[in-house]
Amino acid sequence: MTSDRSQRIEITTWRVYVRPLPMGYHVLAERLWPRGVRKADLSLDAWPKDLTPSTALRQWFAHDPERWNEFRSRYLAELATRKEAALTLLAEAAGAPVILLYAAHDQEHNGALVLRDFLRAFAGSDSGSA
Repeated sequence: MTSDRSQRIEITTWRVYVRPLPMGYHVLAERLWPRGVRKADLSLDAWPKDLTPSTALRQWFAHDPERWNEFRSRYLAELATRKEAALTLLAEAAGAPVILLYAAHDQEHNGALVLRDFLRAFAGSDSGSA
Protein backbone atom coordinates (compact mmCIF):
# COMPACT_ATOMS: atom_id res chain seq x y z
CA MET A 1 0.00 0.00 0.00
CA THR A 2 1.66 3.23 -1.10
CA SER A 3 0.55 6.79 -0.83
CA ASP A 4 0.69 9.22 -3.74
CA ARG A 5 1.78 11.91 -1.27
CA SER A 6 4.95 9.99 -0.37
CA GLN A 7 6.09 8.15 -3.51
CA ARG A 8 9.72 7.06 -3.56
CA ILE A 9 10.93 8.77 -0.44
CA GLU A 10 14.36 7.57 0.66
CA ILE A 11 14.24 6.35 4.27
CA THR A 12 17.42 5.55 6.17
CA THR A 13 18.56 5.12 9.75
CA TRP A 14 21.41 7.00 11.41
CA ARG A 15 22.94 6.85 14.87
CA VAL A 16 22.34 10.24 16.48
CA TYR A 17 25.90 10.41 17.85
CA VAL A 18 27.59 10.07 14.44
CA ARG A 19 28.33 13.48 12.95
CA PRO A 20 27.77 15.12 10.63
CA LEU A 21 24.16 14.07 10.13
CA PRO A 22 23.24 13.37 6.51
CA MET A 23 21.06 15.89 4.71
CA GLY A 24 17.36 15.20 4.90
CA TYR A 25 14.27 15.34 7.08
CA HIS A 26 15.58 14.44 10.55
CA VAL A 27 13.22 12.36 12.67
CA LEU A 28 14.02 11.22 16.20
CA ALA A 29 12.85 7.59 16.28
CA GLU A 30 13.19 7.31 20.07
CA ARG A 31 10.60 7.88 22.80
CA LEU A 32 13.30 9.28 25.13
CA TRP A 33 15.77 12.05 24.33
CA PRO A 34 19.28 10.64 23.59
CA ARG A 35 21.68 10.81 26.53
CA GLY A 36 24.41 13.40 26.30
CA VAL A 37 22.84 15.31 23.41
CA ARG A 38 21.76 18.89 24.02
CA LYS A 39 18.51 19.82 22.34
CA ALA A 40 20.24 22.88 20.86
CA ASP A 41 22.78 20.58 19.18
CA LEU A 42 20.27 18.40 17.35
CA SER A 43 18.29 19.98 14.55
CA LEU A 44 15.11 17.90 14.34
CA ASP A 45 12.28 18.20 11.89
CA ALA A 46 10.04 15.77 13.79
CA TRP A 47 9.84 13.75 16.98
CA PRO A 48 6.76 11.54 16.48
CA LYS A 49 6.60 9.75 19.84
CA ASP A 50 3.41 8.01 18.70
CA LEU A 51 5.51 6.15 16.10
CA THR A 52 8.09 4.94 18.63
CA PRO A 53 7.80 1.71 20.65
CA SER A 54 5.53 1.99 23.67
CA THR A 55 7.23 2.40 27.02
CA ALA A 56 6.19 -1.12 28.07
CA LEU A 57 7.57 -2.65 24.85
CA ARG A 58 10.80 -0.66 25.04
CA GLN A 59 11.37 -1.72 28.64
CA TRP A 60 10.56 -5.36 27.88
CA PHE A 61 12.99 -5.43 24.94
CA ALA A 62 15.83 -3.78 26.91
CA HIS A 63 18.01 -4.00 23.76
CA ASP A 64 18.34 -7.78 24.22
CA PRO A 65 19.18 -9.32 20.81
CA GLU A 66 17.61 -12.58 22.00
CA ARG A 67 14.25 -10.77 22.06
CA TRP A 68 14.71 -9.07 18.68
CA ASN A 69 12.27 -11.14 16.61
CA GLU A 70 9.52 -10.86 19.21
CA PHE A 71 10.21 -7.13 19.69
CA ARG A 72 10.00 -6.59 15.93
CA SER A 73 6.69 -8.44 15.74
CA ARG A 74 5.18 -6.57 18.70
CA TYR A 75 6.40 -3.19 17.46
CA LEU A 76 4.97 -3.79 13.99
CA ALA A 77 1.65 -4.65 15.64
CA GLU A 78 1.77 -1.30 17.48
CA LEU A 79 2.64 0.53 14.28
CA ALA A 80 -0.23 -1.11 12.41
CA THR A 81 -2.58 0.99 14.56
CA ARG A 82 -0.72 4.19 13.64
CA LYS A 83 -0.84 4.21 9.86
CA GLU A 84 -2.28 7.72 9.65
CA ALA A 85 0.59 9.10 11.75
CA ALA A 86 3.05 7.37 9.41
CA LEU A 87 1.40 8.88 6.33
CA THR A 88 1.40 12.32 7.98
CA LEU A 89 5.12 12.05 8.74
CA LEU A 90 5.92 11.09 5.15
CA ALA A 91 3.78 13.93 3.80
CA GLU A 92 5.54 16.42 6.09
CA ALA A 93 8.91 15.27 4.72
CA ALA A 94 7.71 16.66 1.37
CA GLY A 95 9.86 14.28 -0.68
CA ALA A 96 13.09 14.91 1.25
CA PRO A 97 15.10 11.88 2.40
CA VAL A 98 13.82 10.76 5.81
CA ILE A 99 16.64 10.16 8.29
CA LEU A 100 15.48 8.14 11.30
CA LEU A 101 17.78 9.00 14.20
CA TYR A 102 18.37 6.48 16.98
CA ALA A 103 20.60 6.31 20.06
CA ALA A 104 21.11 2.56 20.54
CA HIS A 105 24.63 1.15 20.29
CA ASP A 106 23.35 -1.91 18.42
CA GLN A 107 23.00 -0.99 14.78
CA GLU A 108 21.27 -4.27 13.88
CA HIS A 109 18.66 -4.49 16.65
CA ASN A 110 16.90 -1.18 17.25
CA GLY A 111 13.47 0.32 16.82
CA ALA A 112 14.52 2.69 14.04
CA LEU A 113 15.06 -0.31 11.75
CA VAL A 114 11.53 -1.54 12.37
CA LEU A 115 10.09 1.93 11.84
CA ARG A 116 12.13 2.31 8.64
CA ASP A 117 10.69 -0.91 7.22
CA PHE A 118 7.16 0.09 8.24
CA LEU A 119 7.47 3.52 6.62
CA ARG A 120 8.95 2.05 3.44
CA ALA A 121 5.73 0.13 2.91
CA PHE A 122 4.01 3.50 2.44
CA ALA A 123 6.82 5.37 0.70
CA GLY A 124 7.60 2.93 -2.11
CA SER A 125 11.24 3.06 -1.00
CA ASP A 126 13.87 0.35 -0.98
CA SER A 127 16.97 2.32 0.00
CA GLY A 128 19.64 1.34 2.53
CA SER A 129 20.65 2.44 6.00
CA ALA A 130 23.75 3.58 7.83
